[in-house]
Amino acid sequence: MKRQEKADRIGVILDDLYAEPPIPLDHSDPYTLLVAVALSAQTTDKKVNEVTPSLFAAASTPEEMAALSPDEILGHIREVGLAPTKARNLSTMAHQILDGPGEVLPDWEFLESLAGVGHKTASVVMAQSFGVPSFPVDTHIHRLAARWGLSAAKNVEQTERDLKAVFPRDTWNRRHLQIIFFGRDYCPARNHDLATCEICSWAATKKRITAEQKPGKKR
Repeated sequence: MKRQEKADRIGVILDDLYAEPPIPLDHSDPYTLLVAVALSAQTTDKKVNEVTPSLFAAASTPEEMAALSPDEILGHIREVGLAPTKARNLSTMAHQILDGPGEVLPDWEFLESLAGVGHKTASVVMAQSFGVPSFPVDTHIHRLAARWGLSAAKNVEQTERDLKAVFPRDTWNRRHLQIIFFGRDYCPARNHDLATCEICSWAATKKRITAEQKPGKKR
């Protein structure tokens, strides 16, 4: 089956399962989404949602965040991975926003210039806060794209380009969320039987299915 045919069939399955996928990170506006996504690196969305109520109660705007010291920010986010670095980044980010436009804007160059914000984080904000067609690719989407034969890329940047090439532009903003949810609900990284998976069973190659079924294979 050609890559485009796979993508079309996968799209039908995902739309059936997750017609309107929610954004898994709790937020109230572009700034709080930006902060939540920045905190989610190497941390589960569940953990981020556990710490952000306290953080946002203290600082839900760039002005309020800039008024806190990095140590004060750290006190609210200590349980997330890389917390000290993220606390410093959130402080710097707030000052950068205030020194610039004063608010979060739908501008790639601006977003990617902020401390702790990479292309993936910027893509999430552009897609979910501003409706700009984007296809954020994290390690989970990168893994599933390879498993399903949609990309053979070695990095997330190329995987993003591959996925944008096979999925219609007007589906990108929901498609990345759908893939994340499908991975969590039906297609985990470890101890997954590809042969019985609704997508892997036909999208993955026989070689891939066999390789992931080997005893002791880390998936």
